[in-house]
Amino acid sequence: MRAGASVSGDGKAAALWPYATLCIVILFWSGNFIVGRAVNGVIPPFTLAFVRWTGALLAVLPFAWRHLVADKAILIERWRTVLALGITGVAAFNAFVYSGLRFTTASNGLLLQAAIPALVLVFNRLFFRDRASLLQIIGVALSMLGVVVIVLRGHLAELAHLQLNFGDFLILCGVVCWALYTAFLRLRPDCHPLSFLVVTFAIGAIAMLPFAAFEMCAGATIPLRADVIGAFVYVAIFPSLVAYVLYNAAVAKLGAAPAGQMITLMPLFGALLAAALLGEALHSYHITGMLLIFGGIITSAVGVRRVVAR
Repeated sequence: MRAGASVSGDGKAAALWPYATLCIVILFWSGNFIVGRAVNGVIPPFTLAFVRWTGALLAVLPFAWRHLVADKAILIERWRTVLALGITGVAAFNAFVYSGLRFTTASNGLLLQAAIPALVLVFNRLFFRDRASLLQIIGVALSMLGVVVIVLRGHLAELAHLQLNFGDFLILCGVVCWALYTAFLRLRPDCHPLSFLVVTFAIGAIAMLPFAAFEMCAGATIPLRADVIGAFVYVAIFPSLVAYVLYNAAVAKLGAAPAGQMITLMPLFGALLAAALLGEALHSYHITGMLLIFGGIITSAVGVRRVVAR
């Protein structure tokens, strides 16, 4: 009896582990927003993105080099897939979001990013004929509602007065790119995860280079202070290297839809970090949004498990 209980407990722990790692991912990505706010006006956005991917590339390269050499043939053979994933998930997503946030608000950006789980379900259906269960659809809707509650601070009527502009269009393009990246990760080459990261990070760094160069040519300067260096180190290691390793592994373990839905935790984690690090207050709408988001994630997980069981 105890042995069976132990096996069952181990199985539950194994099933929950990818969700736990995704919470770490969202925590790091939310921290990326906090760092971005802290260095706003100090580090130009595309320069920060270029340093982010270049730093991540340099950090992972010593550990990935032997795997990269071993996987060279398959990476070259599947270069179209690797290039598409690198462009959508690293280069284009960040370029669109960074550009969009110059013309729109962070609240609009978070609202638009809440559409990622629904888009992943749509792309799974369009390209891979995956059927979403009713529970999955309900779960995604609940999580999206939780994001709306948090971003609009409980005033849902504000949706009627939401104004969209060119920046929102750019962010929506980024949202589509990330949903495509998440859905198509199942097609990545059968190579070592670090080899895949090196190539996609290199694509991201190369894509950001001309934008960063333009900022420098336009007269931007970067003070080499402790907080600036700390920001560079953080964005290169935690929301880039560590987060992408964990996110890609979770997508492989859980599937695109459950992993993509965890992104709805970003405004909640962002609020918690802002409260802890910036002294911002937490309100009842944060709790309401949290319950809706977690309820949606649990509902979707049950829906996925039932589909698999069939």
